[in-house]
Amino acid sequence: MDLADIPVMLMLLGIAAYIVLAGADFGSTFWALTARGRLGKDIREHTHRSMAPVWEANHVWLIFVLVVCWTAYPEVFASIFSTLWIPLILACFGIMMRAASYVVGGVADERWVVILSAISSFVTPFMLGTVIGAVVSGRVPVGNAKGDIFTSWINTTSITIGVLAVTVCAYIAAVYLAGDARRNKSRELSEAFRDRGLVAGMVAGVIAAVGIFVLHQDARAIYDGLTSGAGLVAVIISAAAGLATIVFLWQRRFEYARFCAAGAVVAVIAGWGIAQSPDILPGLTVDQAAASDNVLIGLLVSIAIGLLILIPSLMLLYGLVLGGRFDPGSDRVAETPVGPMSELHGPQRNQVLPVVGVAGLGALLSVAFSSGPFLYIGIAMVLAALICGCVMLAVTLVTTETQD
Repeated sequence: MDLADIPVMLMLLGIAAYIVLAGADFGSTFWALTARGRLGKDIREHTHRSMAPVWEANHVWLIFVLVVCWTAYPEVFASIFSTLWIPLILACFGIMMRAASYVVGGVADERWVVILSAISSFVTPFMLGTVIGAVVSGRVPVGNAKGDIFTSWINTTSITIGVLAVTVCAYIAAVYLAGDARRNKSRELSEAFRDRGLVAGMVAGVIAAVGIFVLHQDARAIYDGLTSGAGLVAVIISAAAGLATIVFLWQRRFEYARFCAAGAVVAVIAGWGIAQSPDILPGLTVDQAAASDNVLIGLLVSIAIGLLILIPSLMLLYGLVLGGRFDPGSDRVAETPVGPMSELHGPQRNQVLPVVGVAGLGALLSVAFSSGPFLYIGIAMVLAALICGCVMLAVTLVTTETQD
């Protein structure tokens, strides 16, 4: 693996995180829109209540992907955005509609807000899916506005992936909301979302199977990559995780279903990356598209520092949400969840200095050497320190919150 490969791997991880987290938010509005009968109002309230604390934080992964792309692969960023500006603008419109629905939700007519939210639940994942389809099918040539602004994303591959994205979002949302409903001791809602998750999961599986045949006809290189070697392994893992999600949903083991659903998404994104490697756009490899080593090193060090703050913060937020701290009736919502860092003591403090030392030494090696083994050793040290630091901070913050 070369230095140029690391940012694209981080981009794939960011895309997977955005689908798993923000996708659940978009998918939840599909269930709110289709809610009918006696449980209709309860379903709409539950979807809003479960997603409201985290919806904005989820979009950090989209920003992460964009920043890494334009910094590490500027020619790729320019080619994609100049050719696919229409679906990308429509996706931004959907995100803004989702934001507006949260802002006006407390004062506007309820049905109007649901419809506004539903626009985002269809527009944003569908349009982002068409963008992926355009890249997958090789319809984004290298250069400024070299591709057709319509046929690049209006084609069988893009439409299929767009529909699959909408379905997967609804599927993930149902899995998450079923678990949240059970935590709130609402058996009726839990069963309602369980049933929806089972149906959405089967529909997503059918569309994914259809997508394989579409790729065979319209994106043969990607099809070959997904049906052989490591790409095939990723597809099998994704299918197995998807099947496990259905089984766990059937058994009402929602926590396991949640992890398996996320694993299925991560596996299929990994398969895409493997199948498309080494090209990132037609005729342009990752190595050719990458910025200079100094830029990549600076980017990776910046990412390491940023993730050291971001990951524990997100883990704390999701921990509070999954722990029910924002549920109705919680008498601890308004409390300050985290004590000052000066209260850390014992093993935590003793572990901080070695981690900081490893990160500092790794950063020095990364800056001092522009190539060779010491450069990669330095990057590995920074990333290892990042992982250790994230785990330490997350455990410390959650433990402190629990003890308050």
